[in-house]
Amino acid sequence: MKLTLKDLENRDQWTAKGYKLPEFDIETVRENSRKTPRWIHFGAGNIFRAFVAVLQQQLLNEGKADTGIIVCETFDEEIIEKAYEAFDNLALAVTLKGNGDITKEVVASLTESLIPSRDYERMEEVLTAPSLQILSLTITEKGYAVKDDQGKPFPWIQPDLDDFNRQPTSTIGIITRLLYARYQKGAAPLALVSMDNCSHNGTLLKEAVMAYADAWKESTGQGFLDYLNDESKLSFNWSMIDKITPRPSSVLNAVFEEDGLEGMELVKTGKNTFVSPFVNAEESQYLAIEDIFPNGRGPLEDTGVLFSDKETIDKIEKMKVCTCLNPLHTVLAVFGCLMGYDSISAEMKDPLLKGFIEKLGYGEGMPVVVDPGIMNAKDFIRDSIEVRFPNPHVPDTPQRIATDTSKKIPVRFGETMKAYIVRGKSDLSFLTFIPLFMAGWLRYLMAIDDQGESFDLSPDPNLDKVQPFVASFSLGYSGNLPQVHNALEGLLSNAEIFGVDLYKHNLGSKVESLFFEMLAGPGAVAGTVQKYLEQ
Repeated sequence: MKLTLKDLENRDQWTAKGYKLPEFDIETVRENSRKTPRWIHFGAGNIFRAFVAVLQQQLLNEGKADTGIIVCETFDEEIIEKAYEAFDNLALAVTLKGNGDITKEVVASLTESLIPSRDYERMEEVLTAPSLQILSLTITEKGYAVKDDQGKPFPWIQPDLDDFNRQPTSTIGIITRLLYARYQKGAAPLALVSMDNCSHNGTLLKEAVMAYADAWKESTGQGFLDYLNDESKLSFNWSMIDKITPRPSSVLNAVFEEDGLEGMELVKTGKNTFVSPFVNAEESQYLAIEDIFPNGRGPLEDTGVLFSDKETIDKIEKMKVCTCLNPLHTVLAVFGCLMGYDSISAEMKDPLLKGFIEKLGYGEGMPVVVDPGIMNAKDFIRDSIEVRFPNPHVPDTPQRIATDTSKKIPVRFGETMKAYIVRGKSDLSFLTFIPLFMAGWLRYLMAIDDQGESFDLSPDPNLDKVQPFVASFSLGYSGNLPQVHNALEGLLSNAEIFGVDLYKHNLGSKVESLFFEMLAGPGAVAGTVQKYLEQ
């Protein structure tokens, strides 16, 4: 068995091994999509194939759609060659359930895979088609970055902004240029839907597009800017997406080998992206989208997608990111690295770490949780703690989740502190587990685990800025709290890192004290967590 259109002709050999197959005529759907494209997606990564593409496959299976999704990859074009074209644009979506069961579905809703260096004319043809309804993206939060903290365009962005006549190389530059082509060919309406896991993602997308459009104004004219700002023509939808889709697990290769399925190996591109024709993901998934689609849309609500207004989508996103999932994940990431764990599920067997996130989530987050109305916060957090994190078959690691922690803290913890402040509780010294996390992060920055062994810190753009604050500390530190204060004051007062100036709300000294306790020697991190769980 091979994942190709030809091998799918023998359906019995696939179904006998438990593979769910497409229930529609693949070639007809591909031809329909070529002639009348309705959905194009940028970002050919795991969450797209494991989640978004499967939603459209469900509509196709049920006869509620007759076109698929055209996918474009602009960052790492090699993904298309190695994970799409080599397998006739088919994908294998594997769902890993907590009880050990897996489901295997061959996904054929991906009708074309395009790269700008080769297929730009086809991309323009798709973007100018009046039938196109949705342009969606999963390009990670970094993909929307145009300017640095000083408001200057990044060096790799500047050439695109300076010369309208050159083909852009950045994803947002390419999209903006394609939108200009759509404007020229009749200014047909379109929904632009960011599905990236970042706050107010639709606004981030629009701001990035407008940065290019403003720079190109002399070449494109005011009319193009008016088109981008016309809400009856273009929407920049907010969304909340949630599904854990870690790197394809080599453990599954034994399953495929037993099935007789060949060619499922994990390969690395020249840009260090690990790709495979299969993707593995947890069973739980959530997608909520602002319901503004100027050119219409398919019935995605029939697949479980929630649609509502901007205010409700914002509340759902805040509920997840600030209380019910992301802060808990970040605690497990940082303390997992400190305590020698290499999987999230293994951490959930540790009563100290499970107790930590329960106290953080239920005790300190839920009192100020944002209630979106159409989703239940208690159910969401319970699903995270009792079902999702303990799933041993989702090969997710604290080291992966610890990436970019400094950029996550102001949202995942700062927003909860701000919510208490807004409610009149300016003195935050009553909090225990939020400052305990912050002390743990400082301890993590030392790159020494709880047994005194060194480890590699996960990538973070602010490491050079924050690590010097802990450079003078070591296990068995013989200094005193005033010395700790002198070393950490410049960091703990930084509202850009923590969301608020911790000293202004009586948390700075508490973090210092907790960090000091974690320096006592080997085992002090676990001992400190246990101490405050017992109080």
